[in-house]
Amino acid sequence: MSSLRDRAERRVDQKIKFYRNFYSYIIVNAILAVINYLFTPEYWWVLFVVFFWGIGVLFDFLKAFVLFERFDSEEYREQKINEEMEKMRK
Repeated sequence: MSSLRDRAERRVDQKIKFYRNFYSYIIVNAILAVINYLFTPEYWWVLFVVFFWGIGVLFDFLKAFVLFERFDSEEYREQKINEEMEKMRK
């Protein structure tokens, strides 16, 4: 069983991870957009970076702020254990 402090630490760690990734995303993509504009304005390759890295940032956001309770509770864990035991009995 995890204590309340352990759960709080995991949530804070997820939020910190999101903020670091988000800040890096903004700064790096801004620099890449300037480079793209200066050297190859006819082809906006930076949009691929923005899109695919953005998917990762979105997942970090969801894990930190939306889905944290669903997968981080003892009730959810017990429910999944019981479901697996039922599958194994069949």
